[in-house]
Amino acid sequence: MTAKPRLILFRFILSFFCLFSAVQNLYAETQSSDILKYIGENDAIIVTDPDGKTFMEKNADKRLIPASTLKLLTSLAALHHFGPSYKFSTEFYIDKDSNLKIKGYGDPLLTSEFIIEIAKSLRMELKYINNVIVDDTYFEKPTVIPGVTRSLEPYDSPNGALCVNFNTVSFSFSKGKFISAESQTPLLPFAIKKIKKTSAKKGRILLTSDQNEIALYAGHLISYFIEKEGIKRRGEIRKGAVNLKTDRLILKYDSPVLLDKIVSRLLVHSNNFIANQLLITLGARIYSSPGTLEKGVSALNDYAKNILKLNDLSISEGSGISRENLIPARSFLKILAEFEPYRSLMKNNGSEYFKTGTLTGVSTRAGYIEGRDGRLYKFVIMTNSNGNSAEKISKRLCGLIGG
Repeated sequence: MTAKPRLILFRFILSFFCLFSAVQNLYAETQSSDILKYIGENDAIIVTDPDGKTFMEKNADKRLIPASTLKLLTSLAALHHFGPSYKFSTEFYIDKDSNLKIKGYGDPLLTSEFIIEIAKSLRMELKYINNVIVDDTYFEKPTVIPGVTRSLEPYDSPNGALCVNFNTVSFSFSKGKFISAESQTPLLPFAIKKIKKTSAKKGRILLTSDQNEIALYAGHLISYFIEKEGIKRRGEIRKGAVNLKTDRLILKYDSPVLLDKIVSRLLVHSNNFIANQLLITLGARIYSSPGTLEKGVSALNDYAKNILKLNDLSISEGSGISRENLIPARSFLKILAEFEPYRSLMKNNGSEYFKTGTLTGVSTRAGYIEGRDGRLYKFVIMTNSNGNSAEKISKRLCGLIGG
């Protein structure tokens, strides 16, 4: 082929690719316009391409309610300060009067299956005890989390330094008596007494901080399992405090569940209880115990300001259940940028890693979409318009850029 035909062919190929690129751009612009029409006055969207350039945006600087997508910020702060391999602990002491003292440090996953292992370990140290004394002083008696009600839903479970089974008891009624709805957890008289005050025959009750109910139930459940291991108990179960000068540490139980796995459970199940356990523990770690909601919020604000360089957030708790939480979509992109190495801890549906949020009249979604070239696009969708759906918008977005 001579030089001239080669030049003609080159120009033809170049023209073809230019035309193809123009068609692609026109398609993308059309699809973007189709998506943006669903973003109303009280909604926002921002999408950036793999190079960090804004691909699409509308109302990105408007402060809106993030709902449960806020859990990404809480998780990120916890991972930053504690590290992904952090383990929550619970300590067991014996005092001079042979009382067993249990001190909690906010473990959100202290459940029956782990308490069984604790009881087996204590059997190696103890033959008998007098009283069981529960110490939940690592957290101050929790104030009401903004947005939380006194419902029986798990997402309204109160927080505390010594909690078991998410402060819930599941039960049913069979053959004239109440029974446990969970095979690994006994239905204790302590819980039956509370169940009988309701008219329910099945379901769950939530333990509260009233009359030290949360910590005392933990004491009763742990006592049940250690007695089952053959350790005799002579006394009562009551509240108290560990005396580090005179009491002897006999077991420091480190949870086998590392922080990154806790965060994954928090994000996948959108667990408000775990989120605020992390928040209050963070406050205790940074500002000293007792942990409080206020200290946790300060820790979260300091992380956002000093590490992420964000100054336009309003935060009142760590789960997103409060409508007092406000953040612009553009600022949320910095959270996503920092969280990217941990994206595998989020829900995913193939090409998308995401966290959703839902309150009445609020629907949000934030995360990462893998493009056709295998690289990640970051997106934040916040709809604070009644009836709007972040999920439907994200489906259109995935169709536009997803693999």
